[in-house]
Amino acid sequence: MGNELTDITSKMRAHIVKMLAAAGSGHPGGSLSATDIIASLYFKHMRIDPQNPDWADRDRFVLGKGHAAPALYAALAIRGFFPEEELMTIRKLGSRLQGHPCRTDTPGVDMSTGSLGQGLSVANGMALAGRVDGRDYWVYCVMGDGEIQEGQVWEAAMSAGHYGLDRVIAFVDHNGLQIDGANTEVMGVEPIDQKFVAFGWHTQRIDGHDLDAIDAAIEAAKAAKGKPSVIVCETTKGKGVSFMEDVVDWHGVAPSQEQAQAAVNEILAR
Repeated sequence: MGNELTDITSKMRAHIVKMLAAAGSGHPGGSLSATDIIASLYFKHMRIDPQNPDWADRDRFVLGKGHAAPALYAALAIRGFFPEEELMTIRKLGSRLQGHPCRTDTPGVDMSTGSLGQGLSVANGMALAGRVDGRDYWVYCVMGDGEIQEGQVWEAAMSAGHYGLDRVIAFVDHNGLQIDGANTEVMGVEPIDQKFVAFGWHTQRIDGHDLDAIDAAIEAAKAAKGKPSVIVCETTKGKGVSFMEDVVDWHGVAPSQEQAQAAVNEILAR
């Protein structure tokens, strides 16, 4: 699956850039940094059925950093939940693909998100429901590093540890930048891993663009019994597009058509 998954991540990144250029607005930086994590889940690990998006035994995915919806939409489209051509309708009036994920409108979206800090609480609720119902699905949650400045994240972390929610696997997309600048300047978040350990979590820190490392970390998380797992992923904002990488200004600015074409050419040339 290695080369195939690499090809999928390139295709996702190209879709992200093109759809945001078509919309004229959106969030390329954090979408591109989370691409490898989301691709690994949707194309290797998650038990899902595009023909039956509401399958009761499916694995669940919660995108806490809902502004990275373009990465999720790209994965869902390539996976077959809806036509890839529909990606170009993002943020258009009447589209099923709005700026943040909507559970009631978009096939494959398990939770409406966008208000930062709420995703992990929802993931906990899904895991508790699965426990009550006797189901064995996994719940995955991707959070931003700026997002974990929200106090609700740590209430949820405490709750997951207390209840031993070992079907919850969270990811922190640690690209170091948020809308107002670097995490270290806005509100320091380190040491992320030690904070989760203190709340009773199984914790790992990896290169969030190394597909083999992501795969191994997910397997290790699944093997950790009796406690939730978090994978702190060291990533690069705008990954895959040289003029966007590590540039905070690309947090929430869409590329022009010319910039998008240059970015797509670069992505597909790798």
